Amino acid sequence: MRNTGAESLYVIAVLLVLFSASDGVAALEVKCDSFTPGQIWKDNNGVHINAHGGGILIYEDIYYWFGQHMAEGRAGNKAHVGVHCYSSADLYNWKDEGIVLEVSNDAESDIVKGCVLERPKVIYNEKTNKFVMWFHLELKGKGYSAARSGVAVSNTVTGPYTFVRSFRPNAGCWPVNVREEQKKPVETEKVKEKKFSGGPDATLKDYNVLGRDFEGGQMARDMTLFVDDDGKAYHIYASEENGTMHISLLSEDYLEPAGKYLRVFEGRWMEAPAVCKRNGKYYLIASGCTGWAPNAARSAVADSMWGPWKELGNPCVGQGSDKTFGGQSTYILKVAGKRDAYIVLFDIWRPKNAIDGRYMWLPLQFTGEGIEIKYLQEWDLSCFE
Repeated sequence: MRNTGAESLYVIAVLLVLFSASDGVAALEVKCDSFTPGQIWKDNNGVHINAHGGGILIYEDIYYWFGQHMAEGRAGNKAHVGVHCYSSADLYNWKDEGIVLEVSNDAESDIVKGCVLERPKVIYNEKTNKFVMWFHLELKGKGYSAARSGVAVSNTVTGPYTFVRSFRPNAGCWPVNVREEQKKPVETEKVKEKKFSGGPDATLKDYNVLGRDFEGGQMARDMTLFVDDDGKAYHIYASEENGTMHISLLSEDYLEPAGKYLRVFEGRWMEAPAVCKRNGKYYLIASGCTGWAPNAARSAVADSMWGPWKELGNPCVGQGSDKTFGGQSTYILKVAGKRDAYIVLFDIWRPKNAIDGRYMWLPLQFTGEGIEIKYLQEWDLSCFE
């Protein structure tokens, strides 16, 4: 007579051996075949992806996701580790490539542990064969007053990246659309005495912040990078106490500003910029300035990066659109190999426990009037077919 009970126990024992690890029973690796916005998104190690405020680089048919590595608690909103990278062939499943830019233990370094390092973006320079990373940097202990840009470079896509320097962009340069009154001598002490919160302030128009920062460089906070079809790269960032955005051409090696930039959305208090190009038109998605709290998204369109830019209003539609479904824009990805397939990357911030921040990726639809984003609980790339 067969001992079915014994055989069952044997099978269970074999399964436990196959799927056990030294630190306990490991979960089976589950392959994803869809996006589930706002849910825990695990990497190949079964760990929630840690790449916040990030961007995507496509290199040799592989997607590379770079973002800020968050830690636990409120303290985790500051940089204690560095920039994390993940790779994927299908956008659903991501392999942990590790920390590609580490913060420093040197107290004299601009990127010492405890600084604020946000929204890292990486672009590839075909002329120099270098991978160039830009990010928003706030010096340790300075709050958000430094408003600097950081630059790092690597010979390989997954690093390690070497920190080059940080600075305020376009020092000693006027924007292409500067007004004559902005070039007049600035009442420096008056401007210095005025404290701005980073959010909407009706008195900002009474202060020549552009002129104040002419010599030392313009403030640069929330940012993104965009490489056009002709290989020219642009740095788009919130400036002038967050009241106005700048679009700045980069040098041919992508390592510094080229000295030509444009002021856009003056007095509109926009941050979290993300840019894409479709059929010769440039589209921008951004948010208002309400700190970590979500608000209604903004959008705009132009026939040139140099404008004029026309605002289109809130691109989000449906329930929750007045708060961007709880998220904030960080990047627009054009999916490789698909026509008219664009994904908007949003972050759902959790400032009380930074490491628990979530990702909300949603398809971008183009309409006769502009662009549209609908919330979907689950979706996949077949929606573009």
